[in-house]
Amino acid sequence: MSRGSREDEVRRMLAGPHPQVPADLAQRAAERGGRLLRRRRFTRWLVMSVAFAAVVAFTVWAVAAQPWQLPPAETTPPDGW
Repeated sequence: MSRGSREDEVRRMLAGPHPQVPADLAQRAAERGGRLLRRRRFTRWLVMSVAFAAVVAFTVWAVAAQPWQLPPAETTPPDGW
């Protein structure tokens, strides 16, 4: 197809009858947007809750295990050192 015939075809399509837009299109779009917003908000809340739980679990483990301290010596020096 040459460039001119494509342009003519597009012009014919645009000049033709336009389809009717549903009357409730704006309402459906607003409802869908609301659902997407609620889903995104819930996902953000869920991720933040999991991150908070992970921080709490790590803190509890660190306080209980105290990994920054050296473990007690396995052997003791002989008496009379």
